[in-house]
Amino acid sequence: MRELPRPRLVSSGNRRARSVSVLVPTIASMVFAITGCSPEHAICGGDEYPVLNVGSTGRACVSNGDEPPKGYIPYPKGKVPEHVGDKWDTYWQSHTVDESGRTIEAPES
Repeated sequence: MRELPRPRLVSSGNRRARSVSVLVPTIASMVFAITGCSPEHAICGGDEYPVLNVGSTGRACVSNGDEPPKGYIPYPKGKVPEHVGDKWDTYWQSHTVDESGRTIEAPES
C-alpha cells in the first residue's frame, strides 16, 4: 500500500504573511464598497444619458441614441447632472419639470 504524503507544517511567519496577503485586498475591497472607487460616481454609464421623470425627481439612464421612456424627458441643456452630489444632481433633488417642460419645484413626497 502506498503511503500518503505527510502534510507540510507552515511556520507562523508564513501564516502571518499569508494572512496579511488575504487581509489587505479584503480591506481594500471593503473601503471601495463603502466609499466607492472614485469620489465622483457618474449618474449614468459612458454610453448612456440621464433623463428626468416629468412631475417628480425620479430619473433614469437611457442608451445613447434611444428615446426616453414615456413620462421622462432629457434634462434641460446646461442643467444635466453628471456625478452624484454635483451642482445639478443636488438641484434636481428639489426641482423637476412639468408637462410643458418648465422647471418647477418638486412636489412634496
